[in-house]
Amino acid sequence: MDNSAKKILWKPTKNQIKESQMTDFTDYVNGTYQLSIQNYEELHTWSVQNIADFWHSFWKYSDIIHTGKIEIIVNDPTKMPGAKWFSGIRMNFAENLLRYRDDRTAIIYKGEGRKPHYLTYNQLYNQIEKLAGSLKQIGIKPGDRIAGYLPNMPIAIIAMLAATSIGAVWSSCSPDFGIKGVLDRFQQIKPKLLFTVDGYNYGGKKFNYLDRVQQIAEQLPTLKYVVVNPYLSHSAKVEGIHNGISYSDFLKFANGEKLSFETLPFDHPLYIMYSSGTTGKPKAIVHSAGGTLIQHLKELKLHTNLKREDNIFYFTTCGWMMWNWLVSSLAVGATVVLYDGSPFYPDGYALWSFAGEIDITVFGTSAKYIASCDAAGIKPKEKNDLTSLRAILSTGSPLAPESFDYVYKNVKKDMMLSSIAGGTDIISCFVLGNPNLPVYRGEIQCKGLGMNVHAYSPDGESLVNGQGELVCVKPFPSMPIYFWNDENGVKYRKAYFEEFPNVWHHGDYISISEHGGVTMHGRSDATLNPGGVRIGTSEIYRVVENLPEIDDSLVIGQEWNNDERVILFVKLVEGVQLNDDLITKVKKSIKSNCSPRHVPAIVLTTPDIPYTINGKKVEIAVKKIISGKDVSNRDALSNPESLVYYKDLKELES
Repeated sequence: MDNSAKKILWKPTKNQIKESQMTDFTDYVNGTYQLSIQNYEELHTWSVQNIADFWHSFWKYSDIIHTGKIEIIVNDPTKMPGAKWFSGIRMNFAENLLRYRDDRTAIIYKGEGRKPHYLTYNQLYNQIEKLAGSLKQIGIKPGDRIAGYLPNMPIAIIAMLAATSIGAVWSSCSPDFGIKGVLDRFQQIKPKLLFTVDGYNYGGKKFNYLDRVQQIAEQLPTLKYVVVNPYLSHSAKVEGIHNGISYSDFLKFANGEKLSFETLPFDHPLYIMYSSGTTGKPKAIVHSAGGTLIQHLKELKLHTNLKREDNIFYFTTCGWMMWNWLVSSLAVGATVVLYDGSPFYPDGYALWSFAGEIDITVFGTSAKYIASCDAAGIKPKEKNDLTSLRAILSTGSPLAPESFDYVYKNVKKDMMLSSIAGGTDIISCFVLGNPNLPVYRGEIQCKGLGMNVHAYSPDGESLVNGQGELVCVKPFPSMPIYFWNDENGVKYRKAYFEEFPNVWHHGDYISISEHGGVTMHGRSDATLNPGGVRIGTSEIYRVVENLPEIDDSLVIGQEWNNDERVILFVKLVEGVQLNDDLITKVKKSIKSNCSPRHVPAIVLTTPDIPYTINGKKVEIAVKKIISGKDVSNRDALSNPESLVYYKDLKELES
């Protein structure tokens, strides 16, 4: 489809544009550099052509707490990887997130089946002070690794900020990771402490996982303590857990010392994140305190227009980078809203009702959740008061055009719907929302400020209105500082810089319109290539999953007769049978809405579609299985049993 023909679903008013922080920052840049930037396109162009000036101006605009003077903004704006940022200053991540210490609500937390729990900024500060005191007393120091195996609850934020106030490095996994999945991650980084709970609730059921914690602790010999917070019960039972101690007893180590913040270089390690691990052992990706903070503040303040009076929510776990992104909202002074449990318990209105109950203004979720609400016939605006809601953010996978329609028809008409995309690799976004721009159906609003993003052809040509690889051609502060245990940076360079030297290659297939909007076409490692023509998988999903008979689908390319043929697996709605008529309907729909090249050679039913724990389809695992290869790291999947069906399929042998 011609991008110029895409329908505009929402536009900000002149007053909304005037009062946005994006406009305020533009005015600040114009005043500082004697410029006359008139619109976002001009601002973005300036930001990527003058990256040192841009990041320096935002550093000052966002008033990041630090000591010392900046000696060099970026030592080499052409160097990727390896550019060094903001040399000369020292700072502390936790200090910036705890700049507010008043009685305004910092965190609202709701566990499944529980009443909301509130923490003020002052209460949050006091709890972190106590925990940081205990950490210091047992000898935790800058650079030590602290791990969390936790639900999405306040203790995760408290432990992270207590650890990072000292300069320790935080890394976390959520309860849906199995023992092997946790060990594949934490054994690499050798943590000194593990924070956990005795269990969690999901879908109306209680899950006690102390047995799992016990097995994990036995295989992490570097742990001084396993700190267990009670959640399912009133007191934590730590008997049998190697070096186990209750959270309340651990706090007794503190000696009443006031909270102090260890000031460290801009590029001091803050978080260790992990790749999905669907093609091998997860890569341990290390992110800096300064790079994470400045990038998150840019995205929260400018691209989300987040302010102190906002209640910001993201449906996430502590194992997904959106948790880290959400928590940075504390630096703005906003109220961070946490939810732990099933989004469809006791019914499909659980999150929407919560949003209405506490006046959520920014509601973040996954594209899969929005599609699931649509499929289930959920109509939030008919049952919930969403007056306060002004923005919905969606990520995890491409947001289909039909999902845009669903949101504006059934959730709320007058608000910004921002599809955003980036990832764990950069702990932030390449492309995202903009309060000053319209929302086009099926399209991400813009490229992020300071992010020199292009769609590259295989020859490295920048394309407009053509599908290509998502690349970034200049460095940015939130690039990983290194991979853990990656001597000489070999794995790091191979992960992002092998395809196009000195250019970040992200692995997404995109197109960029003439007005700067971005359309995601799926992962490039899952891109189809029949007859030498590259096709994004999301184009097929958009058509197939809009058919009433189809519940879900997965498409892959199979090498066949010196070419590649397209194989489509469909998970059918209960009671529907795959017959010749339905296959014909599917193929005709794909042909008329996409092209003859998109039409699958074979359509098969499947009982289930494999997904990562973070809700992304795993085409590459199925492609490996039908090619006769093994998928070794199945703990990265939320439903690894789904892969059994795809092995030795007779229908794909001829």
